[in-house]
Amino acid sequence: MDGMSAVKYAELGAFLRSRRERIRPADVGLPAGPRRRVPGLRREEVAQLAGASVDYYNELERGAGSQPSEQMIAALARALRLSADERDYLYRLADRPVPVQGGAASHVHPGMLDLLGRMPSTPAQVITDLHVTLVQNPLAVALVGDQTGFRGPRASFVHRWFTEPDTRLLYPEADHEGQSRAFVADLRAAAARRDAKDPEAGSMIRTLLAVSPEFAALWADHDVAFRRDDRKRIVHPTIGLIEVNCLNLFSEDGRQRLLWFTPAVGTESAGLLDLLGVVGTQEVVSSPRRTGGSSPTRSG
Repeated sequence: MDGMSAVKYAELGAFLRSRRERIRPADVGLPAGPRRRVPGLRREEVAQLAGASVDYYNELERGAGSQPSEQMIAALARALRLSADERDYLYRLADRPVPVQGGAASHVHPGMLDLLGRMPSTPAQVITDLHVTLVQNPLAVALVGDQTGFRGPRASFVHRWFTEPDTRLLYPEADHEGQSRAFVADLRAAAARRDAKDPEAGSMIRTLLAVSPEFAALWADHDVAFRRDDRKRIVHPTIGLIEVNCLNLFSEDGRQRLLWFTPAVGTESAGLLDLLGVVGTQEVVSSPRRTGGSSPTRSG
C-alpha cells in the first residue's frame, strides 16, 4: 500500500471525512444550494477545492487508493481549513514528512484563507516571508501568473528575481533597481526575525551571495525594511501596464502575508483590473516545474 499500513489508510479516510463534515459551504466560499443531504461539504466539493479528481478523493475517504503526495496533502489541508496541528497529523497519517514552515507546502493560516475567499473581486494571494507563494485567487493568477507551482529554491520569487532574468518581465525595466533594493531589505528583515540558525533563510542568502553580484552588492548596504505597502507597475502581456497599490496583512509570527492589489488612485487601473477576469491567466515566463501537470498558459 505504497508504504502506508491498512490501519493508517483507514484512519486517514476517517479523519478526512470528519474534517469535511464540520465545514459549511459558506466557510469556503461555496453556495449552500438546495437539498443538501450531508453535513458539511460534499466529497466532490473537497476534490474541487484541492484540485483532485473526485474518484481519487473518494478512494482516500474509503481508506484506499495510492499514497497521497506531499503537494496533495497540503492542498487537502487548505481545502479543509485544517489547523497547524491537524495538518501535521494528516502528513503523519500519510507517512509523509511534515514540511518545514516557510516552504512551498507551508500551512496557510485558516484565517488568511478565509479572508482570501472573501476577496473574489480583488487580486490577492498568500506568501511567506521569503516570498514563496502559497495560494492565489483567480484574479491574482490573472494579474501576475500562477506562482504556486515552483519547488525548491525556485519557489521564492526573490530567488528567481536574482537568478532568472525572465522573472523581471513582470515589472518595467525602469523599476527593476528599486524592486531589487526593496527585496533585499525585506529579506534581511525577514531573516532577522527568524531564528539565527534558520536553515531556509540562511541557505537562500548564501546562494544568492554566491551567484548574484547584484544581490551581494545590495546586501552589503545593510538596508533593512519590511515591505508593508508598495505602489507597483505590473506589465500584463495582454492588458499592458497596470499601476496598483500592493497592501500586506502579516500573520502574528510574521511568516506569512496576505497581499492584495488595488487600483492606484489617479490612474486607469480600476478599469484595467476589471478586465482581468475576462482576459484570463497571464503566462509565467519562468515556468514552474510541476509534477504531473503542465505549465501555466496564457488565455484570452
